[in-house]
Amino acid sequence: MMNQYERHISRLREELRQRSSDEKAESSRRYFPDGINCIGANAADIKSIISGFHSDSHSENAELTAVEVLAIAEHLLLTAQCHEENLIAFGLLNKLVKKNYDDDLLLRFEYWLEHYASNWAQVDDLCIKTIYQFLLSRPHLIVKTQHWATSEVSWCRRASNVVWVKFIKRGMGKSTYYLDKQLAFKNCDLLIDDKDEFVQKSIGWLLKVTSQHHENDVIEYIENNATKMTRPTMRYAIEKMDAATRQRLLSLK
Repeated sequence: MMNQYERHISRLREELRQRSSDEKAESSRRYFPDGINCIGANAADIKSIISGFHSDSHSENAELTAVEVLAIAEHLLLTAQCHEENLIAFGLLNKLVKKNYDDDLLLRFEYWLEHYASNWAQVDDLCIKTIYQFLLSRPHLIVKTQHWATSEVSWCRRASNVVWVKFIKRGMGKSTYYLDKQLAFKNCDLLIDDKDEFVQKSIGWLLKVTSQHHENDVIEYIENNATKMTRPTMRYAIEKMDAATRQRLLSLK
């Protein structure tokens, strides 16, 4: 008997196939020097497929509960045949996570990072879009992701930094959330010797966004840790600083 969610997944796959092309696949592969299994759909295609899934034109989908959409997403992840299917699975929850599900969904996100994510783009998409929306309405959970930095899976370690980049300073309704800058530096300390290049780049990213609100603190952190930092990590971190400061900090390498 066909899984009750298979017809939804089959429809998503068919829409993905119709939008894909060899040209777009070749274009995507340029960003993944280690290789990627992609069918050839771009970000606009993925967004359109997700939007269509939730649109009124699919009355059958409109009757799905948030729990059922989560089940579809997880079944798609479990059976995913290409990179884009993972992105679609993550994106199916984007408009639902603010007002649905309980705090334990964060545990599922951690599981997804450790078992389904297979490249930097999937990590970033899940963190910057889906988990970001989830945490916007649950700021008490933001710091609960720090233990991801100790994961045995490099993609989860990358996520421990990426998931925070939009919360260094973030308006939430009538208030503003500020991530404790010391937490950001502690995360960098935990990962500064990590051998994975994408974890290293995430350190630079977190330091870069932190510098936009705490530049002197980030400069001091770099001065104290320059010998441990890779050059690409430092270049990411100082990207928004003035030219003279960038040159001085790079000279520490």
